[in-house]
Amino acid sequence: MTQKIARDWYQTTSLGEDVTLISEIHVARWLRCNIWHIRGRDADLVIDTGMGLRPLPEEIARLSDRPQIAVMTHSHFDHAGRLYDLDIRCGHCSEAAIIADPTPANTVADTGYVRAETFTALPWEGFSYQDYQVRPAPLTRLLDEGDVIDLGDRVFHVFHLPGHSPGSIALYEKTTGLLFSGDVIYDGALIDDLYHSEPEVLAASHARLRELPVSTVHGGHFGSFGRDRMIELLDEYAAGGLRIGPANAWLDGEIAADRKQTETGHSPV
Repeated sequence: MTQKIARDWYQTTSLGEDVTLISEIHVARWLRCNIWHIRGRDADLVIDTGMGLRPLPEEIARLSDRPQIAVMTHSHFDHAGRLYDLDIRCGHCSEAAIIADPTPANTVADTGYVRAETFTALPWEGFSYQDYQVRPAPLTRLLDEGDVIDLGDRVFHVFHLPGHSPGSIALYEKTTGLLFSGDVIYDGALIDDLYHSEPEVLAASHARLRELPVSTVHGGHFGSFGRDRMIELLDEYAAGGLRIGPANAWLDGEIAADRKQTETGHSPV
């Protein structure tokens, strides 16, 4: 069946504390990256840029006319696809070479997650998922553990938390307890078996999170949650759960759940 061309690609949701979630609404829920926009006095912060199939600055302009500082939590295709659209581009030094010269392999776009079922509508006429790839976006600022991003009235501390990927970072605001965690932790099954993933290193990163006085975790995927839920998720992963495992089998289940939702009108659990 021929898919329609989407009229709108993004949707914004205010979550309070001057935090807005920007969602690519026609990317399947099981892959959709959370794009975070945080308002500051002198500048705003954009954390991750999704698959990048429509211009992002036009959407951000609806929220703010201040300078935008873009941070990629890591260089995977679903998080860094539109980074090139922004002038100030920050990320961890160990993944700078990837985003400067991205390929389907080094951005893990070739792992089976980009398929026809990934999209409920097309971003433009003639779009083909087989042609999808991340565009180069050389970083203008390299980040590492202990660095800060200052918005004038808000300061975010950089935590280097590798394991999912070597350059995975999280941003933490001490005054509010907000943690923007990328794919280090989110409320769903985690991926720790990519070409540059290291489960034992991810476990060490999780141990650091346990010590952090978090109020709310805004993850790279799915809904936000508090500290108690974060500890539950960390415990479940440590006990051997919360792993996606073979991508094709997991995706078959998620796609079947989406079809059931369409047929019954009930959201998949």
